[in-house]
Amino acid sequence: MVRDAEKLLIIGGSDAGISAALKAKELKPQLRVQVLLADEYPNLSICGLPYAVSGEVPNWHSLAHRDLQELTSTGVEFQMNMIAKKIDPQQHEVIAHSFAGELQIYHYDHLVVATGAKPKLSGITGIDLARTQQQNSKVRVLHTMADYFALETNLTTNSVQNVAIVGSGYIGIEMAEALQKRHLNVTIFQRGAEILSTVDADLGQIVHQKLVANDVQVATNLTVSEINETETKVKVVGVNADQKINTYDFDLALVVVGVQPNTDLLVAAGSETGIAGAVKVDQYMQTTLPDIWAAGDLVETKHHLLGKAYLPLGTTAHKQGRTAGFNVAGVPRTFKGSIGTQVLKVFDLVVARTGLLAKEAIQADFAPFTVTTDVDDHKAYFPGAHKIKIRITGDQHTGRLLGVQVIGYYGSEVAKRCDIFAVAIFNNMTVAEISDLDLSYSPPVGSPWDAVQIATQNWEQQSLKY
Repeated sequence: MVRDAEKLLIIGGSDAGISAALKAKELKPQLRVQVLLADEYPNLSICGLPYAVSGEVPNWHSLAHRDLQELTSTGVEFQMNMIAKKIDPQQHEVIAHSFAGELQIYHYDHLVVATGAKPKLSGITGIDLARTQQQNSKVRVLHTMADYFALETNLTTNSVQNVAIVGSGYIGIEMAEALQKRHLNVTIFQRGAEILSTVDADLGQIVHQKLVANDVQVATNLTVSEINETETKVKVVGVNADQKINTYDFDLALVVVGVQPNTDLLVAAGSETGIAGAVKVDQYMQTTLPDIWAAGDLVETKHHLLGKAYLPLGTTAHKQGRTAGFNVAGVPRTFKGSIGTQVLKVFDLVVARTGLLAKEAIQADFAPFTVTTDVDDHKAYFPGAHKIKIRITGDQHTGRLLGVQVIGYYGSEVAKRCDIFAVAIFNNMTVAEISDLDLSYSPPVGSPWDAVQIATQNWEQQSLKY
């Protein structure tokens, strides 16, 4: 009797799922790798959707990291439009159904669950996920290709001029720019005192001013409590800091108030969860269930400074999926952890962060000392120099680098300068040790002491006064 090939089944075909599939197949070619996909768009960059909306990416097909032909040429098999409904860990089976309702049972030797996250919609009366997926709805989310197509239908076939964006994180801000580029009137609603809560409020204020300068309206200290559709409008109801109720009329509302881990399958199967309800995994990305791994936006993340966190980031998902693929193939590999490095472009401005904010460092029992430096991005005598604002947080007692925020002009290498700090934090460097790094220099692009080193030297000098 010929034994069936050893089989890896993967639920989810985005960043983590595809990374796991490709790495496992590469390392163990005889392994049968099968991916269950809830739609028919594997390996698309969902992070790129705002740029498809803006028209900067004129063809959404270009968002594919790899096209289907390239993926299948590796030997990975895809089952499109199949929705996983149940995992049976004892029988090593997954029950799924097609859009038509046809049931299918998939057996596995190893299972990787990469179902990602789902939009947060609780707390707003009158809206739920089913409503946002209705064909004629004027209330949308932006999380999948189906969401993108529905939004495009609204924008191209309906009389849309005034758009509300509920949520002022990365996606909300990117979509504000995208819709402004389509000559629409855009208003962002933020429940807190300032937008972009991933950076300090005064840096969020700079982003706020950039949006306003580009004709995007920003309403802060206003919690959206209700969204109601009429035949022609969307009514957005909000409560301000004085508990006064305000009602606004729009043609379309986009709700992007964050995500939560999509753990239903694994929780029902008995997997343990932790922070934010995310699935617990070990350093090899293995869950508490036998022969089941998980990776991406549904899992707890090892954090280099905090221990554990929930950080749904595409970069992290790729790494975790790759780690799972290594281990499924029998090659031990651990996920080394995240430090929350993020970057956002807003018109001609770029803001980035890595590590901890001062308030986060306090909560983690560090003794943070923070210094902000405004420095030229290259030698000022060479035309086109711009100021970069670099905010460094280090530990007062040990000098260890804990976190950095950088904001500056698009073209000032803001992201890559932040990446230097990310590498330093990952390697437990002190602020002072950054001056020892051998960084490149030429007057059009930098200085003999790069901007990051000028900022760290300023931190050293200021820290000696305390």
